[in-house]
Amino acid sequence: MTQENALKIFKSLSDMSRLRIVRSLTQGEMYTELLAERLDLTPSTVSFHMKKLEEAGLVVSRKEQYYTVYSLNRDVLERSLFEMASSEPEQIDEQQKREEEYRKKVIDSFFEYGKLRSIPVQRKKKQICYEVIAEHFVPGKVYSEKELDDIIAPIHEDYCTIRRDMISEGILRRDGNEYVRIK
Repeated sequence: MTQENALKIFKSLSDMSRLRIVRSLTQGEMYTELLAERLDLTPSTVSFHMKKLEEAGLVVSRKEQYYTVYSLNRDVLERSLFEMASSEPEQIDEQQKREEEYRKKVIDSFFEYGKLRSIPVQRKKKQICYEVIAEHFVPGKVYSEKELDDIIAPIHEDYCTIRRDMISEGILRRDGNEYVRIK
């Protein structure tokens, strides 16, 4: 269960009429008119609350002739409060998805046929481009300056700036004339 689902459940149960509806449904399946009569509510009010309870997954419905019959979704109701409170936020996945889309957009904007069109001015975009270039190097392998330049030059003509920036960004480490990809 995600935090968003837990939030929907808590919000739907924060209304006294909905709590009364859930309590009535613990006695068995019921249709809107019967619930309205038992709880002294109008059928339209019960329908409104049932929609909210269904959205939260607390109630399930099925059609029977002219009526909609509602029952409790016991799987959701039997979950512990601890399980709901410790649920993972869905936002992490969404944030990762947005970051991946942004990364792809930057790569598509600055690379054409494996060549870097221009070095981005914005640091975040520059870092993404340098990470793409770094994929041409084996992590941990020691490269001479010439070997490094031979790999970067076909990607972009200003290989000296790229090499220097990749060192300052912590992508490469320099020891004399030897270079190693760190990340």
